[in-house]
Amino acid sequence: MAEPRFTRFAAIDWSGAQGHRHKGIAVAICETGDAAPRLVPPPGASAWSRDDVLDWLIDQDTPTLIGLDLSPAFPFVDLDGYFPGMPDSPPDARALWAMVDDASAADPHLAVANLLTNPELRRHFRQHRDCGDLFPGGAGRMRVCEHGQRAMGFSPTSCFNLVGAAQVGKSSLTGMRVLHRLAGRIPVWPFDPLPPEGPVIVEIYTTIAARAAGIRKGLSKMRDAGALDTALEALGSAPHDPLARYDDHTTDAILTAAWLRTAAHRPDLWTPSAMTPHIAQTEGWTFGVS
Repeated sequence: MAEPRFTRFAAIDWSGAQGHRHKGIAVAICETGDAAPRLVPPPGASAWSRDDVLDWLIDQDTPTLIGLDLSPAFPFVDLDGYFPGMPDSPPDARALWAMVDDASAADPHLAVANLLTNPELRRHFRQHRDCGDLFPGGAGRMRVCEHGQRAMGFSPTSCFNLVGAAQVGKSSLTGMRVLHRLAGRIPVWPFDPLPPEGPVIVEIYTTIAARAAGIRKGLSKMRDAGALDTALEALGSAPHDPLARYDDHTTDAILTAAWLRTAAHRPDLWTPSAMTPHIAQTEGWTFGVS
């Protein structure tokens, strides 16, 4: 991608928690230029639901680069499959999204509780008081791009881990339901090629944005106006409008939207050297891992 073509940049901090509305979901957006990203208020409520975000995404028709803070697929390359040994293990990410959505059809609010009771699937996950016999222990299985994150000095968590504050598995699974329902509406890179116009969704890892803004390892969270403005300034952004509440979700979304604005034009981020066509269709890639 030699020239920038996006006019808007959005970052969505996601949540896989049970329930309808979640204070852990935040949506921030900015345009080209240097104005700070602003929070998008949830429609008619005090907090976003996953269904609200899906509706918001479907409504996007301008050339917006949209970052979703979740893993869109499980590791595949390491064992040549998402769920080795399981009958009908999906062959690629789109089949995985369909399987997750189908298995969770009875769950409201795009949740995934029913899927995680499947006796074959649960063998691959570490859940609370229930570690599957096919979960390898330690950090768990990693995607190729997550090994790339580790090489950059980050500490990604396996999508098969559903335990602890750093777990990303439930966010990933609920996000897969959203991606399945967006099929044909918004391209999701790299599963879809980068189109010449319109919106595009990419996977983001907010810690990459924090590090690009000069926030040192172990201090990646901004919980006051001064810390957020200092980080925004490092990304060439003007100060933000004061927020009613400063928490990890809102500040992560604001900073990452600003980072997307600075990173969208970099060709190396759209053509990572370790991403093969097979990886692009099975595991996907984190935007920002070159």
